[in-house]
Amino acid sequence: MIINVDNIEKINKNRLKIERVLKLKITIKEKEVTIEGKAEDEYIGEKVINALDFDFPLDVALMIKKDDFLFETLNVKDFTRRKDLETVRARIIGTGGKTLRTLNNLTECYFELKDNEVGIIGSPENIKGAQDAVVSIIQGAKQSNVYSYLEKHRVQPVVDLGLKEPKKKGKKYKE
Repeated sequence: MIINVDNIEKINKNRLKIERVLKLKITIKEKEVTIEGKAEDEYIGEKVINALDFDFPLDVALMIKKDDFLFETLNVKDFTRRKDLETVRARIIGTGGKTLRTLNNLTECYFELKDNEVGIIGSPENIKGAQDAVVSIIQGAKQSNVYSYLEKHRVQPVVDLGLKEPKKKGKKYKE
């Protein structure tokens, strides 16, 4: 599988760790990253590499594999007709990054902005609320109204019915 990326330095710097954690073979040629491995490992590897290219930190990007998180992107242009996208991006970030930090705390998801796209990494239960919150802010809703909605509609922890294998404790990935 071949992936075109912009942030090749970050992927090249962390290539060995990514290969070890995801059980993949990664080849880098200019702005193309080739990954080889099992189909499901390649799928997760593609998501992790896209998240790194989106400028997420390595440990957050690897949560896609470790914690069964999802990586989703939203294009700001899909949700607004405004031409001044700098203002829309500023609303998403907030003063000193306060809006993004608050969204992170309320949704338990991680956010990054790249050009006119918002990247979100989070659990399947939380990602829908995070997407809805970002879309509401893009469309002009007051941040306080979005926060209040998220607080009222917090996702309750999922009860384990014993269907998922228990996570192995004590195993940590080395830097």
